[in-house]
Parts: sequence; structure tokens; C-alpha cells
Amino acid sequence: MSIKLYEDIADSLVKDGYIIIRNTFNSSLINSLTKFAQDEKNYKIAGISSTKNLHVDNSKRRDRTLWLDEDSGVQSEYLEFCNGLREYLNRSLYLGLTFYESHFAIYDKGDFYEKHLDSFRGEKNRIVTTVFYLNKDWDKEDGGELLIYDENDALIETVIPNENTLVVFLSDKFPHEVLPSMSKRHSIAGWFRVD
Repeated sequence: MSIKLYEDIADSLVKDGYIIIRNTFNSSLINSLTKFAQDEKNYKIAGISSTKNLHVDNSKRRDRTLWLDEDSGVQSEYLEFCNGLREYLNRSLYLGLTFYESHFAIYDKGDFYEKHLDSFRGEKNRIVTTVFYLNKDWDKEDGGELLIYDENDALIETVIPNENTLVVFLSDKFPHEVLPSMSKRHSIAGWFRVD
């Protein structure tokens, strides 16, 4: 993967705290990730918790997830990019990131995720968040936009979840939410951690 992409991400995290990158990867990787993501048999209803005891709360979150694993295939190719980014951020920004975790997410029609931070109050485990979209020909009418707010709760970005768009931001600085989706919506959410 391009070192220039890593540089752009690191520079933007320092300057703005976030970056939105369109046309991130080659079409072969996108097609393979999308095909894998669309096989729904192993997805589970997503939970919410700041502890190890996850619970389901459909009033706050209504998506299904499937955790990524090294598979010597498409998941590993995506994780290789993310682990390369982790190493680059550690070298250039001294973040001390120890590992990266991520999951595929499916939002069915009407599914949403209310406004939240990815780093729980009083904990410094998730440092940098990534969201990558796998939705071809997505229109504004399809809903499911990612809204990103600043620390004063002012809306700063509305991201339409178009295929091959990568969003990277500091986990404890930007409250964000997913608006109700009007079509089936696929993404990969991930976090660089310092556990």
C-alpha cells in the first residue's frame, strides 16, 4: 500500500483529528471485501457496553456484526493495510498502538446507531477509529449517513457511505452517529488500541 496514504492520514490526524479518503483501494480488493461482507450467515446482533458484558439495546443501536480475522485471503489483505497504518502511526506520531480490531457491519432498512464516542469515558483503550464503506451506487436517499461532530457537539461532516470511502478519526474526540439506513448498508468499522 502507498506510504503516501499513510502520510496523508497521519498529517490529517495531527492537523484536524480526522480524514475522509475516497477511492482508497483497488477494485479487486473492494469486490472481494464486498462479496465476503454480503454472506450474512455468521453475523450477530451488535451489543453496547463499556465493560466485558455486552448487552443489546435496540433503542441505541441496530446493526449486525462479524469480526475480521486473519484468513490468508481478503480479510488478511485489508488487515495488512491497517497493521501497516498502525506501524506508521506509531513511528510518526508515537501513539503506542498495540493492535487493531475490526468488524464487518450490516445495517438493514431502518437500522441506525445513535450518537456516541468510540473511547469510553475514563478509558484510553481505543485511540484511532476507522470506517470503510462497501456500498456501490449509494445515493443520499439511501440514508445511513455517518454524522461526525466536534467536541462542542457541532456537526462538522456528513459522510455518505459510498463504496471505497475510508474515514479515520481520533476515537475520543469526535462523537458520531449513523442515521437510519433506507437500504442494506455494509461497512467495516475498526479501532487501533493501546491495551
